[in-house]
Amino acid sequence: MSDTRLREEICQYGRSLFERGLTPGSSGNISLRLDDGGWLVTPTNASLGFLDPARISRLDAAGQHLSGDKPTKEIPLHSALYETRGSARAIVHLHSTHAVAVTMLPEIDPRAVLPPMTPYYLMRAGQTALVPYYRPGDPAVADAIRGLAGKYSSVLLSNHGPVVAGESLEAAVFATEELEETAKLYLLLRNLNPRYLSPAQVADLVKTFGLELSSHGDHERHKHG
Repeated sequence: MSDTRLREEICQYGRSLFERGLTPGSSGNISLRLDDGGWLVTPTNASLGFLDPARISRLDAAGQHLSGDKPTKEIPLHSALYETRGSARAIVHLHSTHAVAVTMLPEIDPRAVLPPMTPYYLMRAGQTALVPYYRPGDPAVADAIRGLAGKYSSVLLSNHGPVVAGESLEAAVFATEELEETAKLYLLLRNLNPRYLSPAQVADLVKTFGLELSSHGDHERHKHG
């Protein structure tokens, strides 16, 4: 796909996410890794709903700014996820309401933030890790991501928002949307003792679709009675 088309794709998905209220104001950022190892990334302080293809930031393989507007300050976050997820070609970071809300709950397991509520959550987002709070742009968040050793394609930053990698921008966007909807379901059903997918049902999904989950089996810790 041409550089021009990739820039347009970033703008189209960014506008879609913004218009549906998934990342307000100038929050959130998107990056695409190019064949030469460089990136296209949304600029700092730019609303995802009003991106200009010509002003998308272009970085080289070392993360140095080559052209376009100044890139997002979340570059360390994207860099660490690309470094540890070799298959990742795109990363979406949002401040979506329900996903942020879940990070603040006391019962959350940082190794599996959300229970197996729906098959498409597992199929698109896998399991989701939680990393501690760091101020936006803090390089230390990169070390926290590296500490996950590439086991997760979807990560929640405490009190901040989701970061999701995909093999394409479409895949990363779809996974981020699935994560947000699952977080919404979790909040709607919290303390109602809902019925989640059983370990056998999860194992069937893993076998049928070749999912790579960091762990699956006992999800009783998510239940509230």
